[in-house]
Amino acid sequence: MTALPFRGARALVRLAAATAVTLAFSLPAAAQSGAAPLKIGVIGPFTGPSADFGVPMLNGIQQAFDEINAGGGYLGRKLEMVRKDDQSDPALGLKLSQELASEKVSATIGFCNTGVAAKSLEVYQSSQIPLIIPCATGTPLTAKYPGPDSYIFHTAPRDSIQAPFVVDDILARGWDKVAVFADSTGYGNAGLLEVEKALAAKNLKPVHVARFGLGVKDLGAELSAARTAGANVVFSYTVGQENAVIAKGRQALGWKVPQVGPWTLSFPYFLDGAGQAAEGALMAQTFIGEANNERRRSFLSSYMGKFKVKKVPVPMAAAQGYDAVYILVYSMFGIRDSNLSGAAIKSALENKIRTYYGVIATYEQPFTKQNKDAVTQNMLVMGVVKDGAVTYAHPEDAKRSLFIQRK
Repeated sequence: MTALPFRGARALVRLAAATAVTLAFSLPAAAQSGAAPLKIGVIGPFTGPSADFGVPMLNGIQQAFDEINAGGGYLGRKLEMVRKDDQSDPALGLKLSQELASEKVSATIGFCNTGVAAKSLEVYQSSQIPLIIPCATGTPLTAKYPGPDSYIFHTAPRDSIQAPFVVDDILARGWDKVAVFADSTGYGNAGLLEVEKALAAKNLKPVHVARFGLGVKDLGAELSAARTAGANVVFSYTVGQENAVIAKGRQALGWKVPQVGPWTLSFPYFLDGAGQAAEGALMAQTFIGEANNERRRSFLSSYMGKFKVKKVPVPMAAAQGYDAVYILVYSMFGIRDSNLSGAAIKSALENKIRTYYGVIATYEQPFTKQNKDAVTQNMLVMGVVKDGAVTYAHPEDAKRSLFIQRK
């Protein structure tokens, strides 16, 4: 992995959005007219307790669909979104995944919740439908099947790179007595294991571990126990309002220790729900919503204009969803015989693609037969909550964002 200096940025942004246009328009007119749409499944929590990051993911995907379709689509075929709202419910997610398989989608992009995704993986694997997961970060998602056989791909940073990244940062700050607060979902289970593993690599273990269910309203007793155990930092692994419950509980106790975690600490349920108690929280990020280079400026301004918002909520979710669409379509441009079977698309994803200058990174070969994770640890930065918003925790990371990481 090497950093690509951000020169000629405007031209690269135009190329990223326009390559599909050029390729579509290079076809004979007859090939571009009357072609059946290419059906792509999109699944995630667009209502319910995880909608705060499910909707930005959906919007990022929609933004990419619209750009590609405006340029003629995939070789003259419009992309047709087959949208399913799993409401962060594993049983519903399974049912909707089965519906996508029966509707013969060519590929699916989606899932924000590790537990929901895990329940549905077998549907995509057995149906040979490539699944690209842009939000759910559970490490087991791309580890369930042997790499060469797997139809499961990831454009989100898995927990096995987020947890050690955050652990390295907090240890550098001198915070070595870690209390871990993890929910009882598949996400919390997987995250706890990764934090414990990252600490063990430093010959440490948590001084206290608290487990809780979703919807918990008070963790005062657990926080008091963590304080008694001597914790000097709280590492939280949960997805919604529970992060805010932890922050406000610390505030109520007058316990002034930092709260750190994976990317979920950048979600509105935490930022808005915790208010002042969220200040100073630290988390891993692939993308902070600041227009500090041309690609990201273009993406952010387009998103805000399209969806009529003043800022992009959960920029990581939006950008990773957006990049997932382009990676899929750029990969399919490598199919030369018009064979759009699941096996052919899987193979195309596993090989080098036409260079895609993405929001998160520059991608030449995001996946291989063995490696189904597009995001690597060198793409991560630390974010910090300041004045109710997420910004760079380290000035050097802000400077480093002027260089685009490459895979």
